[in-house]
Amino acid sequence: MPDVPSARRPAGELEAEVLAALWSARQPMTPQDVQAALGGDLARTTVATILARLFDKGTVVRTRAGRAYAYTPTVQDTAGLAARRMHTELGREADRSTVLARFVSDLSAEDERLLRELLGDGAPEADAVRPDTAGPDAPGAAGR
Repeated sequence: MPDVPSARRPAGELEAEVLAALWSARQPMTPQDVQAALGGDLARTTVATILARLFDKGTVVRTRAGRAYAYTPTVQDTAGLAARRMHTELGREADRSTVLARFVSDLSAEDERLLRELLGDGAPEADAVRPDTAGPDAPGAAGR
């Protein structure tokens, strides 16, 4: 049976497009403004639904603009959005220590170096045990 292209977009694609429109505007936008910025191909109700979902997630804030709402992003770029998602996932678990330890144990050597630099900890002995050479129960793994 031949592959039939799906009519649905990949998950998150519309949210990303709406956020990109908000980021480029640098001012609050109504659903109608966003719809126009996206080329008018989406129904205004679709854009309003996406904005409402982003509001529920805390990714945008809204203020009254006449009978509608005008939306402003709470993060200013994709890096901020990724950081917000990481915080959200971390907040879902009661055992934050284990979540952080497992996250850090899966970092590449370069990402671990960058994280240590950002935290102001360039301790060379930290490179003695790497996640790719030792399991999470290995000595020294709990401190990472």
